[in-house]
Amino acid sequence: MPNRTTLNIAEAFVVLNQQKQASIEQLDAELYQRLNTNYAGFQGCELISCVEFEQDWLSWEIHPQGDETVILLSGQVTLVVQQASGEQELLLAEAGDFVVIPSNTWHCARTKVKTKLLFITPGEGTQHKPL
Repeated sequence: MPNRTTLNIAEAFVVLNQQKQASIEQLDAELYQRLNTNYAGFQGCELISCVEFEQDWLSWEIHPQGDETVILLSGQVTLVVQQASGEQELLLAEAGDFVVIPSNTWHCARTKVKTKLLFITPGEGTQHKPL
């Protein structure tokens, strides 16, 4: 029987490669540089991550290679999505609420309370821009 270890998503993230095989990456200052280097620019990969924050994001982000799923674990957050018709606000208010952000859609988050989100992100080509 293979060796199994219990991990915590707040301390280690999961990378799914193109074959949907999982690798564990420790959450540290070099994480995103490692993801880019070790996974060929994150081509075809998805990142399963948990992030806790208590203030508005400072930038927009976009994922051109696929839809991002965002699941509320605790707190409350408004995800702001840029659309041709203007900004759409999506409130996640109860644990388990989630939204799917379509690929190529700029988005950010706003909150004033401690909030924990679980992300399933197609990371290849992710970009950021100031608010």
